Amino acid sequence: MITQALPKSPPDIWQLIRHGEYDGVTGSLAPGYVQANLVVLPKAQAFDFLLFCQRNPRPCPLIEVMDPGQFEPKLTSAGSDIRTDVPRYRIFRHGELVDEVTDIQSLWNDDLVSFLLGCSFTFESALVEAGIPLWHWETGKNVTMFKTNISTVPAGGFSGPMVVSMRPIHHTKIVRAVQVTSRFPGAHGAPIHVGDPQDIGIADIHQPDYGDASEFKEGQQPVFWACGVTPQAVALESKPPFMITHAPGYMYITNMRDTDLAAL
Repeated sequence: MITQALPKSPPDIWQLIRHGEYDGVTGSLAPGYVQANLVVLPKAQAFDFLLFCQRNPRPCPLIEVMDPGQFEPKLTSAGSDIRTDVPRYRIFRHGELVDEVTDIQSLWNDDLVSFLLGCSFTFESALVEAGIPLWHWETGKNVTMFKTNISTVPAGGFSGPMVVSMRPIHHTKIVRAVQVTSRFPGAHGAPIHVGDPQDIGIADIHQPDYGDASEFKEGQQPVFWACGVTPQAVALESKPPFMITHAPGYMYITNMRDTDLAAL
């Protein structure tokens, strides 16, 4: 595992990941570049999932849909390989999480369709530039994520709960955080909830379903954004025969700039 300072260029980071020299979380990597959630499905389920994304744009904003068997995201990241350039992948079979791996070449076939979905890591550089500190950047931890009682809109065989990411924000900076992130609808946009986590079905703010538990400083409140881990919660409920995703917090880093997704 590489220990020196990591490069900031996506192609350089792809090389490290591809050769097994980095398999950590990506939250603070490549600031200013778009990060993406990954979902890979057989062609037979791909249309239903495309429809699911169109009906649920907050948790599943589409960035790129690749042709069956294609493993190079040519529109967003020419030269990359979706089978090797994600730090960690999750493998689901019939609604069961069966494995977590660092390479999916052995699972690849010409029937698989890859979806890249927007990720809130994309707008984090803008939050930091606006003077809003992020706990998981400062500590090198993973962002905090929860399943909620908010139902997604079903499509075909896909349905289930929305997942959210949570960041502690000082109460004096919450309005600014809303303003900053609302400029990034392709990366989940503005928060979907601020304040009491029980209002969206979260019983214990210190027990996340994914990622690391955040520490709160005086004056901070929990702020929740829609999250691209939603398809993983949907997989557990809908039980597709086969699905590959990224591991939560271990994103695919594209070669797009965050400004490419920002509204004017």
